[in-house]
Amino acid sequence: MNDLPAGKRLLAALLGPRRSPGALPDGPRGAGWRVPADDVPHARTWMSWPSRRSVWGRRLGGVQQDIALIARTVAAYEPVIMCAPDGTTAEAARAACGPGVTVIDSIPTDDLWMRDTCAVFRRDGRGNLDAVGLNFNGWGRKQIHHDDAEVARSVVDLNGIGFTEADFVGEGGSVETDGDGTVMATESSLVNKNRNRGMSRDDVEKAVLAAYGAEKMIWVPGVRGRDITDDHIDVTSRFVGPGVVMVQVPPRDRNDVWAEDAREQFAVLSAATDAKGRRLQVIRVDGPDTVRSRSSAFVDSYLNFHLVNGGVITAQFGDARTDSAARRALAAAFPGREVVQLDVDRLMDGGGGIHCSTMHQPVP
Repeated sequence: MNDLPAGKRLLAALLGPRRSPGALPDGPRGAGWRVPADDVPHARTWMSWPSRRSVWGRRLGGVQQDIALIARTVAAYEPVIMCAPDGTTAEAARAACGPGVTVIDSIPTDDLWMRDTCAVFRRDGRGNLDAVGLNFNGWGRKQIHHDDAEVARSVVDLNGIGFTEADFVGEGGSVETDGDGTVMATESSLVNKNRNRGMSRDDVEKAVLAAYGAEKMIWVPGVRGRDITDDHIDVTSRFVGPGVVMVQVPPRDRNDVWAEDAREQFAVLSAATDAKGRRLQVIRVDGPDTVRSRSSAFVDSYLNFHLVNGGVITAQFGDARTDSAARRALAAAFPGREVVQLDVDRLMDGGGGIHCSTMHQPVP
């Protein structure tokens, strides 16, 4: 690690005691390991600093400002570790994020989407933590991913915990879990030859259930080939508790492909049951009527929120009615947590949001 000694000491203090990765076997496939829901207590949040003009062009500076804002906001609730590609970039990230965010340059990254590139952490209910890697391939080889493909293993090695490679290709944002045996995803993202060529939906389902330690998969069709993710579910539909889902629905006058997709997700989930046989309770959240951006790639999602210890970090779009309604809905769904809404339009112009740029690490 190339950090200053003080930085090394701080990182060691954050991560706590660790065992040598060489002394640990890879995590067992299934066998007691389960990905918990996002609302469990967190040890920290992992993020990645955007630095490539080849990806962001003239928008890079604005996106960096939004990522720094998210990092500072999350750091008020729990530790944040920001990965930067090199020492020079790390210094820039430290200056932007401030002393409350730990920046390291030992895990190089290509881009900022840590939800999709990081390992997905699992617990076994006996105080043990491991992680599963989803074999990130640049969202179906749509974008450079040489460094990002190694992030999951590198984060796990730094923690000194067991690691398993999943038997499917996907991203953290492509699968939602309630931590109680049920997961959901879009077929367009996972049952796709750009990720899982030659695998049927049943094949993918078995692999996802094994990786997440779940018993039931709920599929929604999704939208193929219209964005880089092939329609990640964490933009539109989120578990907020066992048997409870939030779905963002667009204004009635919107009839584009994303609006129809959201309405279809609402209908499918309203008719679905979970692993315990419960009919899902579906909470409707209205999307904004107006936004400040003119970009066709803009993600106007309140539900791409990131849960933190004691808080919910989500977006606002300058639409007073729906911003306030979303805040109330999230406060009711997560009682006792402070709801913080951020203007991160420049990030969301890039096709993702707050949840997409963060990955939580639960306590064991």
